[in-house]
Amino acid sequence: MIGRITMKVSDQIAKVSGVPPISPAELSRYIDHTLLKADAGAPDIDRLCEEAKQYHFFSVCVNGANVIQCAGNLQGSDVKVCSVAGFPLGAMAVKAKAYEAALAIEDGAREIDMVMNIGAMKAGNFKLVEEDMAAIRKVCSSGVLLKVIIETCLLTTEEIIRSCEIAKTCGLDFVKTSTGFSTAGAAPEHIALMRKTVGPVMGVKAAGGVRSFQDAVNMINAGATRLGTSGGINIIRGQTVKGY
Repeated sequence: MIGRITMKVSDQIAKVSGVPPISPAELSRYIDHTLLKADAGAPDIDRLCEEAKQYHFFSVCVNGANVIQCAGNLQGSDVKVCSVAGFPLGAMAVKAKAYEAALAIEDGAREIDMVMNIGAMKAGNFKLVEEDMAAIRKVCSSGVLLKVIIETCLLTTEEIIRSCEIAKTCGLDFVKTSTGFSTAGAAPEHIALMRKTVGPVMGVKAAGGVRSFQDAVNMINAGATRLGTSGGINIIRGQTVKGY
């Protein structure tokens, strides 16, 4: 399917933005194909996995209750299973969040997207923010990648920087902009700030706000190495996704 998608979309964007074109097939490997809605049932999860395999997305990102189903559906494929912890508010107890992550890993998740304790960050309780991240890092065994969602739309510039610094100190693999369930999604300027703060070693994931091929290119140019979206198929086809 990917091979049959026209290259015209990426070529047109390259002419406008002045950056080297990225093909739909290349873009697909940036995407975590996401379904975190409360009403997602087993048929929806099956469809998500089939789409991820068909379009060669990097991973599927699902709630913990759906990890076993995804791991079974994706066995033998190149698509990873990503699960969330403390989603979407990040305000649960440290031990509970760590247990949620550990259980998802036991069920077959190979990537965890944890939500930072945003209230602690806003209150200046950096010790709790660090304890929270460190606890999830501890349960992520070798080969399990850990991202932290800092919810940039709720943070000041200084808080974004401090969140990224703590994530780097705790040895996390990625910093991520958004849950997609708050007041706004990713913005290129936040991606650029996060990339500047964590440097070249850590990953930066843009989630929410990626509604088109051009949006995806803008995020990547700003420093994103992964994109979280439920609209990946439409995006690589050059169509605009509604909402954020």
